[in-house]
Amino acid sequence: MRATVPEGESGSMLARALADVAEPIEDEAVTAKLLDAAAEQFRQIGIRRTTMEEVANRAGVARITVYRRFANKDALVEQVVRREFRRYFDQFVLDIADAADAAERVEIGFASAMRAIRGNPLIGGLLTVETDSLVHSIVGDGGRTVATIARFVAGQLRREQRAGNVPAEVEVDLVAELMVRTSTSFLVTPSEVVDIDDEAQLRALARLFLVPLIDPRQPPEITFGLAPEIP
Repeated sequence: MRATVPEGESGSMLARALADVAEPIEDEAVTAKLLDAAAEQFRQIGIRRTTMEEVANRAGVARITVYRRFANKDALVEQVVRREFRRYFDQFVLDIADAADAAERVEIGFASAMRAIRGNPLIGGLLTVETDSLVHSIVGDGGRTVATIARFVAGQLRREQRAGNVPAEVEVDLVAELMVRTSTSFLVTPSEVVDIDDEAQLRALARLFLVPLIDPRQPPEITFGLAPEIP
């Protein structure tokens, strides 16, 4: 599976991260050390409060060393985030590789995405120390991030469609957006019904509500397993 940069998104950070799945950036040792230090600093105190000097101190190098590799803090943040996305997309490809069919790939892919993002040390940390900033970066950019991820998902669905695994009449762009918006909603808004750290629940949720989107002719054969409340 090769990630392709969506049309019209070649300049965005996320699109470049997707391209890096196919052509990874080879970080030299010092650069990797700086990215590790920055990610840990961001995780602990947030991006806004982190300074380049603090990153240098944590990495055990002179501040000028940071500036030789990253022109400014924005450039450093971009490289750290791109690396996290590369790791996520690499893991996503591995997770779905052994799925039996398209339905199982949707099920596993949904659980994989939620697990990877929730369990990511940087993003998980930011959800704790800088929630507003992280949520804004996901949903407050005019929809660009959601749209880019949805295009990536749509690309995977089109491959399934070309292989005959998804009916031709399925509108993959709409389905992809619904899938991404569902995932985003669970990530940024706590649920009292779904435990998003429970993989079994996530997979059941995907099979019940997301899998039918790629083949509405096949009704789900399972329930989520929650008993209705009795007044």
